[in-house]
Formats: sequence, C-alpha cells, structure tokens
Amino acid sequence: MNKSSLSRLLPPRLCLRGRAGPGSSSCLPPCLFSPPTMPLDHRRLRGPEESQPPELWAAGTGGVPEKEEEEDAAPQDPCALRPLFARAGLLSQAEGSAYVELGGGTKVLCAAWGPREAAEPGAAAAVGGGRLLCEFYRAPFAGRGARRRPGSAAERDAEREAAAALREALEPAVRLARYPRARLAVSALLLQDGGSALAAAISAAALALADAGVEMYDLVVGCALCRSPGPAAAWMLQPGEPEERRAVARLTVALLPALNQVSAVLGGGQGSPPDDWAQALRLGLDGCHRLYPVLRQSLLRASRRRDAAAAAATTTTA
Repeated sequence: MNKSSLSRLLPPRLCLRGRAGPGSSSCLPPCLFSPPTMPLDHRRLRGPEESQPPELWAAGTGGVPEKEEEEDAAPQDPCALRPLFARAGLLSQAEGSAYVELGGGTKVLCAAWGPREAAEPGAAAAVGGGRLLCEFYRAPFAGRGARRRPGSAAERDAEREAAAALREALEPAVRLARYPRARLAVSALLLQDGGSALAAAISAAALALADAGVEMYDLVVGCALCRSPGPAAAWMLQPGEPEERRAVARLTVALLPALNQVSAVLGGGQGSPPDDWAQALRLGLDGCHRLYPVLRQSLLRASRRRDAAAAAATTTTA
C-alpha cells in the first residue's frame, strides 16, 4: 500500500508529511507508525510471589518443624491400632474398587478387573487355574518427605517390590482354580503415605476383589509392625511414617481371619532375637483380627447399596 492509498483511508485532517523527512512538519502522532509496547510476563508458571522454602518439607531433621518433631517423639501405645476407614464400590469404571484410609494420613485406592481371558481361544487351560496380576503405584505427591525422586529407577524398583508383595499376600485367598485360562487384575494407588502403606494396600486390594465378585476363601487383612532401635524397644502396631523411618526392623502380616491362616509374612530387619520376631507375629495376628470386622462391614454396606440401586432401577423401568 503506497502513501496515496493510505491517505484515502485516513481522516481528512491527517496527512503523511511527517514521514517524509526529519525537517518536515508532521500532523500524525508517532504512535501511529510504531507498534505498541506492553509489559509481558515470560514466566511459564505464574505462581504466587511468596512461597515457602523447600527445606520446610524436607525428610531430614533439619527441615521438619519443631512442633512436628515433638508430636513424633510423643510416646504411643505399641498395641494401639490407628483408626481405619474403608469403603468398597467407589469407582464406576472398575468391576470392583475399594478405598482404605488409616488415621495419620495413609490413603490407598484400589481397583479390580476380571476375570478376563488370558490365553488364545482353543489353547489348553493353564495348570493350577488362572493368574492374578497386581500393580502398585505411588503418586508423586504421596509423601511429603519422599526419599526417592518420582519416576526414578529406585522408585520403579520399590513399586515392583510392593506389587510382588501384594500378589504374594492375595494369591492364597483367591480361588484361582475356578478361573482356568483367565486373569484377574488388581491395581493399587498410594495417594498419601503416612506409614503402613503396604498393609493398607493389601486390605484395600482384597476388598476390591471381593467387590468385583471374585470367589475368595476369605478377605485378606494386612497389619504392619516396626521396631525402633534399642535393646528394650517394643514392636509397634501400624506405625506411622516417622516410626518407619527410624525403625531397624519391619514386618507386615497378611491373614485370612475366618480361616485363621497366614497368607504372607513380609519384612525384615536386624538386632532382634527369634523370640522377638515370634512376639511380633502374634501381635500382628491380633491386630488383623481386630481390623477384620471393619473391612467386613464395609463390604456388606457396599453390597446393600448395590442391591438398593438395582431395585430402584427396576422400579423406575417398570
């Protein structure tokens, strides 16, 4: 576009003489020929101007507030159980689901699918029945003082070990012989780690399988224990994250309470004689028996909700 065509588009009182040279007078404002300048924010994440230092949430003792250290150092009853909340049948996308929360901040969500066909059509049935596949994931925000970087090799190894432990605890309770050439899948997600995470995942996974209608001999109840350093230290039921961090020995017991059969004993440590391990096992079995009624009532409530929903749907259709 030349100057003559631009002059026809401008109002009559404006002219283009000002752009001819430095000595000529101009009738146009300078902003008409210069692009507007605006302040830009080049930050990719427009976070708050004020924030807390990362050391405040560090796992070391230097970054933990004094109030929290005093609460962690407070004596606790070794035989006391943390409050347990359990609910089955939460997820509509899964055939079975369960949510378990322990007092102190441990939250686990589990989903179960199956049975699904695991082999090609026409293949021979698997020896010993079907397969149980277990997965364990830890959310990046699960631990305030995470000792492993999310997505690192150490974190993936820890998740695989937890998945293997979950399968070891659940397999004796599932009637896999009734599902030949089939597979059952369980996925556990640790939303918040406040201690005793594996025990909570075992209980939640058993609830999810039962909610999915999988034939089981009994619910599997998990209970964790740990032992602090010291010759006179006692075993503690359902320890929190600070107790587990300082522990020199850990133990997770999985029990079928109705049959009074142990499905798995997981853990290890040092500095404890055999009699102490036997005492810890008895303490863990007692804790599993005390937790069993809560999980059973949660499963019964989920079954009643499902029956009420089916009856309401039938009435509406009729």
